[in-house]
Amino acid sequence: MKLYYSPGACSLAPHIAAREAGIDVELKKVDLKAKQVDGSDYKQVNSKGYVPAVTLADGSVLTECPVILQYIADQKPESGLAPKPGSMERYKLQEMLDFTTSELHKGMGTFFNPALTDEWRKAASDRLALRLDWLAKQLEGKQYVMGDKFSVADAYLFTVLNWAPMVKFDLSRWPAITDYHKRVGQRPKVQEALKAEGLVK
Repeated sequence: MKLYYSPGACSLAPHIAAREAGIDVELKKVDLKAKQVDGSDYKQVNSKGYVPAVTLADGSVLTECPVILQYIADQKPESGLAPKPGSMERYKLQEMLDFTTSELHKGMGTFFNPALTDEWRKAASDRLALRLDWLAKQLEGKQYVMGDKFSVADAYLFTVLNWAPMVKFDLSRWPAITDYHKRVGQRPKVQEALKAEGLVK
């Protein structure tokens, strides 16, 4: 499996998940500004032009972070990274993945926009704060978002929360979230992925 990534982007989530599952992936670093990978047009791999994407042994391509995460988990069900397909627990996992992608990823991602005005930033911050209020309540008394076991939802949530310092969004008012972020960040496989992408030494 080849994983097309950009350091620290949402592609970090499937990178973490693959390491947690014990799946070997070939990392392919994408220049997102130039839309290039290995000197070629990245849009030939993913016509959407963004990461992540994975190419599989048969040449097929998967895109979109929540889909790739579930695919990785299903390759190694014994890893426990996702509940059994069709179970209520699996639907709860999908619910958290969808919440992360639609509310947190898009919300936090807004702050990377160079055209962001002060008014736009405040409106986006207020909306994101409401989502984080909800998330903090969900994390109270839990090790991970699904309970006591790490899942692909944690790989994704950790990745999005990791952007907060880069965009100067202060998470300190949500100690349940900052404690969670620190806890996930200390996992050996998470550290491996961060080091491989040059995000930590």
